[in-house]
Amino acid sequence: MPDIIKLLPDSVANQIAAGEVIQRPASVVKELVENSVDAGSKNIRVIIKDSGKTLIQVIDDGSGMSETDARLSFERHATSKITTAQDLFAITTKGFRGEALASIAAVAMVELKTRRAESDSGIIVVVSGSKVEIQEPCSCPEGSSFSVKNLFFNIPARRKFLKSDNTEIRHIVNEFQKIVLAHPDIRFSLHHNGSEIYNLLAGNLRQRIIGVFGKQINQDLITLETNTSLINIKGFIGKPENARRTYGEQFFFVNNRFMKHPYFHKAVVEAYQNILPVESIPSYFIFLEADPASIDINIHPTKTEIKFEDERSIWQILMASVREALGRFNIVPSLDFENEVLIDIPVMRSSNIIPDQPEIEINKQFNPFDGEERSNERSGFVERFERENTSNWEKLYTALEKENDNPEQFERIKESQRKFFQIKNKYFVCPVKSGLMIIDQKRAHERILYERYLECLSNDRAISQIDMFPVTAELNPADYFILKEIEGDLKLLGFSIEHSGKNKITINGRPADNDSADPLEMLEILLEDYKNTQTEPTIGEKEKVAAGMAYASAIQYGKVLSQGEMEDLFDTLFACRAPNYSPKGKPVISILTLDEIDKRFK
Repeated sequence: MPDIIKLLPDSVANQIAAGEVIQRPASVVKELVENSVDAGSKNIRVIIKDSGKTLIQVIDDGSGMSETDARLSFERHATSKITTAQDLFAITTKGFRGEALASIAAVAMVELKTRRAESDSGIIVVVSGSKVEIQEPCSCPEGSSFSVKNLFFNIPARRKFLKSDNTEIRHIVNEFQKIVLAHPDIRFSLHHNGSEIYNLLAGNLRQRIIGVFGKQINQDLITLETNTSLINIKGFIGKPENARRTYGEQFFFVNNRFMKHPYFHKAVVEAYQNILPVESIPSYFIFLEADPASIDINIHPTKTEIKFEDERSIWQILMASVREALGRFNIVPSLDFENEVLIDIPVMRSSNIIPDQPEIEINKQFNPFDGEERSNERSGFVERFERENTSNWEKLYTALEKENDNPEQFERIKESQRKFFQIKNKYFVCPVKSGLMIIDQKRAHERILYERYLECLSNDRAISQIDMFPVTAELNPADYFILKEIEGDLKLLGFSIEHSGKNKITINGRPADNDSADPLEMLEILLEDYKNTQTEPTIGEKEKVAAGMAYASAIQYGKVLSQGEMEDLFDTLFACRAPNYSPKGKPVISILTLDEIDKRFK
């Protein structure tokens, strides 16, 4: 039998490796811009066409490369960042694996122009599908210019699975934000199809945050700074009253590298305990400085999941730091002993005269069962009770007689006897034959609204309520691209939105049956929820919009419901096609059976 194991050609191996590193155009932007940062650049320009499918160009004024380095940079595992395995424990640069350029060149047409400061001329290298086509001297400014064209041209299946232009440019903006926030001392610009999205001048961190997210965030920032022997913490956290019900402005960095860390996120939220609005998430821009030897950034191809040596201690320090910042800015309630309210309590002295005990006249001969008047009162009460009771029984008897003639009326009489009880303003309970039915009020309302909105999107019908005072706002560029992507469906739901400048919108109308006091907040929640469901391949676009709208519009936990509101919610829920689950697949109803109740009393 012949041997069957063979070495893959470099071009095929590079394409396989590219699948881990280059997932979409945003991955290319991340790798190239990080390389420019590592090169010591002070000005970095990013130019995008067709959301990166046609062109991604990154121009910097960094150190540049020699002819040999320029050619070698496209080989796999070629890097200037490390030389030995021990260097992995002292990494301070963005990249170090030497996979980025090789992976990009394997799935696109790449042109590199670069020149070092001490060289009179530069070098141009053109690589297409891992094959070097051009390598020759050229005239170019100091630094490097990478042009990536026709991404995935040689892998049609990968290119076919790219999302819409608005979705892809949104991912590019998200990656761009993570890098520019970590390096406020560098000037960045981002252009898409000839339009400027960002032009960020070099400055301090506060100025950079304002440049990325808008001037309105300036009043929301609280300074955070703590230095310990284990870790240093600096940055900004948001005021609790401005916290939103969605993610979007939560950033962790370690040694100026963006990272995802759910465990540390819980530490921040814990510090806000009891001062956040219900279901709200605070914004934060937190930078951690740690000994590179105490962290492991080599556990994921994108290097965003980072392992710390002593996470528990850092968790405690981080939570204490956030609490201290909130207390320093008088966000956390505290006792003010200088302005305490004095309560006047009379003091007993020997000179005080105590008045005599007041006397109450009592008729000791009084008998409540004696006397004609009392007897008449009792007989009147019994007579009235019997008359009302008899009348009620007559009504019930009439309903029983007519059960077969009009069962719906009889059912309504039975239903009127239902009792609902609300628990912690989050659930409401109704007794049923098998025990107690517990219903999550928010999820129930989400299911009801989801099916209603889905029907509007399917039938192309909606009623819009025009607001007397239109709301104008400037959206985050990433959210603005989402809005443009789903704007057609939003109109079908009843939104009336006018574009009024760069990333600016005016909300003139909203769905007529929506009682939200703030249409902008509702729209922001919808956009964020839609963003979080983008990765769900089994959910259609209309379903994602309807689910986001339902999440944004549903009643919140903490709302007190009347008996009538609970009854309406109950009846409408069970008229839905799928009452048992929310649009996100979470349970809406739970039955506490009689057997379970009995077990608790044994």
